[in-house]
Amino acid sequence: MSFSSKVKGEICRHTGLTKEEALAAISAIMKVSGTLSFSGKVLNFRVTTENPASARMIFSLLKEHFNIHAKLMVKKSNSLKKNNLYIVLIEENMGVRQLLLEAGILVEEDNLLSLDYRINKRLLINEDCKKLYVRGAFIGGGSISNPEKTYHLEFVTHNNEYAEDLSQLINSFGLNSKVIQRKSSYIVYIKEGEQIVDLLNIIGAHSSLLELENIRIMKEMRNNVNRLVNCETANLSKTVNAAIRQVESIKLIQREIGLARLPKNLREIAELRLNYPDESLKELGEMLNPPVGKSGINHRLRKIEKIAEELRKS
Repeated sequence: MSFSSKVKGEICRHTGLTKEEALAAISAIMKVSGTLSFSGKVLNFRVTTENPASARMIFSLLKEHFNIHAKLMVKKSNSLKKNNLYIVLIEENMGVRQLLLEAGILVEEDNLLSLDYRINKRLLINEDCKKLYVRGAFIGGGSISNPEKTYHLEFVTHNNEYAEDLSQLINSFGLNSKVIQRKSSYIVYIKEGEQIVDLLNIIGAHSSLLELENIRIMKEMRNNVNRLVNCETANLSKTVNAAIRQVESIKLIQREIGLARLPKNLREIAELRLNYPDESLKELGEMLNPPVGKSGINHRLRKIEKIAEELRKS
């Protein structure tokens, strides 16, 4: 089961909605995944989904809050995934016209019906209704990628004005969703892991939220370990290369003029470096009497390398 299916399965199990909350959710689902059709003067509306939990929720909300006994049908998808398609069909004689007007899908003026592509603000009467609207939009056209791979949550819509309205509604909760066009669709998306967690909290997917948080923590730990290992490896490589360079410089001085020609403080550290090529600067400093700090050892070795460089030039 995909992570999207888990999220939808979880949020579809919520019950005990008020009529206003149910209307907000149904309106969003119908706007995102509904199809309106006319046969003569007969009006029908269908909601199509690949998620059985979504179909059951839609069917239950219609029956419980709007006294609509919709038809529930199943058919094979023509897509490569071969998933079942679940269709909730509301016909004219079931009261679809009144529902579409209540849900802000249709607007009636002078006995003429027209489609309203915007989000009807009268549906968003309080914070809970706003959350239910976002939940409905996710049930109808939302998806979330596997958080093990990447962080990406999106809502697929079919109208730019509606996408902008939905993005503004989501952003009213302090999030930063954006809208892009993908072929003939308009996508409202969020890509930051922390913001996706916040949106899952808004739509009531608390178990999925905890799962995503656990994955985020594990990924962050792995990334931190990798950074530390890479840093340690880089530092070790740098230390080894410096030690090799220092030994070569000391051997050059020994061969050309002899270490006895060096000042006492430089001669001491040069002999120590030859005898202990793998030791760190700190460990070399502790071998001296009196001990010398890391910066002092580094300073002396730099002087030795400078002398070796001058010998190379001459």
